[in-house]
Amino acid sequence: MMLKTLVMIALVAVAQAPSDPHLPPKVVDTVAPTLPAGLKHGVLIVSKTNGWRHFEHIPHSNAILADIAKRLGRPSFTTENAAVFNDDQLSHFSVIVLNSASGEFMTPEQQAALARFVARGGGVVALHAAGDNSHTSPWYVDTIIGTTFTGHPNGADHIQPARVEIVQPRHPIMAGVKTPWTPRDEWYSFDRNPAAKGMTILAQLDETSYRPGDTLRMGTHPIMWINPRTKGRVFYSALGHEPELYDDPDYHRILTNAIRWAAGT
Repeated sequence: MMLKTLVMIALVAVAQAPSDPHLPPKVVDTVAPTLPAGLKHGVLIVSKTNGWRHFEHIPHSNAILADIAKRLGRPSFTTENAAVFNDDQLSHFSVIVLNSASGEFMTPEQQAALARFVARGGGVVALHAAGDNSHTSPWYVDTIIGTTFTGHPNGADHIQPARVEIVQPRHPIMAGVKTPWTPRDEWYSFDRNPAAKGMTILAQLDETSYRPGDTLRMGTHPIMWINPRTKGRVFYSALGHEPELYDDPDYHRILTNAIRWAAGT
């Protein structure tokens, strides 16, 4: 009887234990949000997470991204509802920002709408966890990422400064970035250079400037790139774990440039 009581107490304790906010329950959105008026040529900011949720930075970075859109003279709409990925609602936007959107956050039908958006010339700015290994769709991996995330330093080396080298200083996204630039962040590694898949590398990490660990060293270590193989303009940045990074003048400039470039202006 005593053992049964102890088991029941343990089960109740587990049931009452707070869930990890980094791992929200998976939600499939089927009812599209109501869009406000005046969203012609707008910026859609999506931070839907069915994988790891970066709750530390998402509220702040969403606000920064909306402010960037405003400064560029574009209306914006921020949502966690992936049902916005439908042809009718996407027609209101020129750029979609996937702000650490993780996991399989779109249904196949919703992803097909995103694919049609890109095929029509729509721009995509994908940030941080939007390029992690929780994304398994062949179209998404091939078009948005072009490689596979393998990990990042942990423990005492989880967050550390590293020198970002600008590979394409003449590209509009890199315009105005001051070097040397040594931001402090969580540094992603990948299984291969996305240039092998036709991506154009804009910036890479100097691996001598931080401690990636032997298993995460890439040699040439891309960290930002674009996909020139699509009609739409697609940009990915692996940076963005730390909330403070969105206030960094150089990263703010890159995000501004990226949204402007993705919009085709």
